[in-house]
Amino acid sequence: MSSSNPTYRLLIALVLAVVLMVLDQRTPWAQPIRYVVGYLTAPAQYLAHLPVDTARFVSRQTQSRGELLEDQERLNRQVLILEQRVQKLAVLEAENTRLRELLNSSASLEGSVLVAEIIGLDPDPNRQEIVINKGAREGVRRGQGVLEAQGLIGQVVEVGPLASRVLLITDASHAMSVQVNRNGVRAILAGTGQGNTLRLLYVPDTADVQQGDLLVSTGLGQLYPRGYPVAEVVSVDHRSGAAFADILARPKAQIDRASHVLLVESKPVEPAPADQDEQGDAPPDMAEEEGQ
Repeated sequence: MSSSNPTYRLLIALVLAVVLMVLDQRTPWAQPIRYVVGYLTAPAQYLAHLPVDTARFVSRQTQSRGELLEDQERLNRQVLILEQRVQKLAVLEAENTRLRELLNSSASLEGSVLVAEIIGLDPDPNRQEIVINKGAREGVRRGQGVLEAQGLIGQVVEVGPLASRVLLITDASHAMSVQVNRNGVRAILAGTGQGNTLRLLYVPDTADVQQGDLLVSTGLGQLYPRGYPVAEVVSVDHRSGAAFADILARPKAQIDRASHVLLVESKPVEPAPADQDEQGDAPPDMAEEEGQ
């Protein structure tokens, strides 16, 4: 009898298990018990899943760090690209502004105009010259006047098939006829070869020329358009006993910043009346040197 006790107990346990499963499926009476048992078995389930959860967490953290480093590198590349584009846009915007100013200036000029780009500078420090990308193929001729949006720059001195050389008004060998816009006093404006410094030649010490006066082209010699800004008087030195005043001027054109220029054909200027005041005119020999 004692040998059958384990079997008997097993059968009783199986029967009870079957009865409990049937009652659990058919009736809700076991839900409170299952709820309590869930609290008791939760630590065991947590400990059983702890190694797997830990491995997943470590893998996710490692992957997240790698993704963050990759995203950071990608964003750094994008920032560099965007910064380069912003700089390029700034350059294009400044160039468009200069071109608009140039086109606005060309609308007020008489005669035909041609827009050219500056593509080179003369390396000789004793020569103030630039190279433009227009030549004989576009109809450029020697002696043609060259302007920037703010004022005169110089004249063409050498013409090639595809490019031309322009002598700047600041070159020591350049001279041109100008007049004071305020009162019409005429004089010869010559380059000094020293940066943005120009000098008025042979102006009588009694001539009405003041600091801040605007000097405009006269159109004499038919090289430059008449009445276009050339320079601004920056200093007038009346030396005691000297026949002529020492007058310095600064070009109106931004010669060192210009990227595009205008080539113009000037219309002939009507001769001045014989009784017109000649105060401040250049001597005949200097007038022949204009634009050389």
